[in-house]
Amino acid sequence: MTNADKFEEGKDLIRAHLSKFTRKAFGLLPRLDSPYILDIGCGSGTSTMELTELCNGRIVALDIDEHALNRLDAKIKKTGLSHRVSTLQCSMVDMNFPDESFDIIWSEGSIYVVGFENGLRGWSRFLRISGFLAVHDETGNLDEKLEQIKSCGYDLIDYFMLDQDVWWTEYCVPLQKLINETRPRCAGEPKALVLLDENQKEIDMFSVHPELYHSTFFVMRKR
Repeated sequence: MTNADKFEEGKDLIRAHLSKFTRKAFGLLPRLDSPYILDIGCGSGTSTMELTELCNGRIVALDIDEHALNRLDAKIKKTGLSHRVSTLQCSMVDMNFPDESFDIIWSEGSIYVVGFENGLRGWSRFLRISGFLAVHDETGNLDEKLEQIKSCGYDLIDYFMLDQDVWWTEYCVPLQKLINETRPRCAGEPKALVLLDENQKEIDMFSVHPELYHSTFFVMRKR
């Protein structure tokens, strides 16, 4: 295993510490029997794997990043969940599922790619009537987003916020520690060094603009 691989595994563990917020959001839903779930922008599958623990449904995990999906496929195989979880390499702008396919659409940190309102409108057709949409997005324009939820045909169940203290203490600080521990081992590994530099930029951006690291989980139901 390369140092880049070890770093990515370590970062997944850091992300998993935030899974309590996935659990909190899922707890806002009524009890569903074997829901069919679409996880949009799943990455390497931290939210996907948490969803397998929270229900006995089937999940389609979608992302455009082949490398991230390969890592998720390895997790699925290791945990024996191939009968419940499938991955799909696809851009969220090219999704072409049959109408009203899913009971739940889940999206943590990815709706910004298409925009909040565009995502709500565009994804609605894939949801069954009275299906559920859970979106974790940055908090900016909160009042506008709450209005867009209504105008796009959803009823808001609830929402909750993660402030910058959460992101700093539970994500940035352990990620900085992981970067510092990994870097001395990476001489001669350009791929690993590029990966570390990319993650360092994320932390440095937080230091300059901590107000940007304030996010909200929205849970809503399609009318």
